[in-house]
Amino acid sequence: MSQKLSFEELKIMREAGKVISYILKKLKDIVKPGINTKNIEDSFDRIIEKYKGMEPAFKGFRGFPASLCVSVNEEVIHGIPGQRRVNNGDVVSVDLGIKYKGLFVDAAYTYLVGKVSGLAKNLVKTTWRALYEGIKKVKPGSFVGDIGFAIQNFVERKGYSVIRKFVGHGIGKELHLPPEVPNFGKNGEGEPIVEGMVLAIEPMVVAGSSEVEILSDGWTVKTKDNSLSAHFEHTVAVTKKGVWILTA
Repeated sequence: MSQKLSFEELKIMREAGKVISYILKKLKDIVKPGINTKNIEDSFDRIIEKYKGMEPAFKGFRGFPASLCVSVNEEVIHGIPGQRRVNNGDVVSVDLGIKYKGLFVDAAYTYLVGKVSGLAKNLVKTTWRALYEGIKKVKPGSFVGDIGFAIQNFVERKGYSVIRKFVGHGIGKELHLPPEVPNFGKNGEGEPIVEGMVLAIEPMVVAGSSEVEILSDGWTVKTKDNSLSAHFEHTVAVTKKGVWILTA
């Protein structure tokens, strides 16, 4: 069963969520042609140091060696920052988390770098809109399957595929908690959504096949057919009045 959090705990998560939102906006000015993916991590580290009590949630999580994930083009998630250079026309997904006062928030954003293809623009727009199609289903009385169905239905109508091997998750006192939140499913199935539940909803959408593979670094997930990928994520809380997006 999922963990339920108090309103006071949600307010703490919202504080960290505002910082995530700020950082993802700042990275728009940093993710430019010519930088390498390690530069993106360094920028995140410099910003987070200014916020007392906040720390990167991913560093060391299950052995992950970096502060955040940077995935380029065919890379879907879990890209390790390094010397890969960002080029004009690239699609760059950044996934980051913050731990603050014993609580976690998690978010992701996909950046279009320079002059990109029409396919890239449409894929990223579709993934962004799919995130909000899923979020609209978050309210007491709904089911986790409602979220997945909304995302899958929207994405597939646009001619793209959702990743099935990796999913969203519960979040709060730990970075990853039950329930799993797939980007596919059926209405009325899965765990009931109740007040106090917090979910990380994260559509991962690809232009080709949903089949993926993990690179030799043991982390980076890429599309098997090398098709483009996009990834957006918000941490959202369930309240009496409906959904509260903590990382917006």
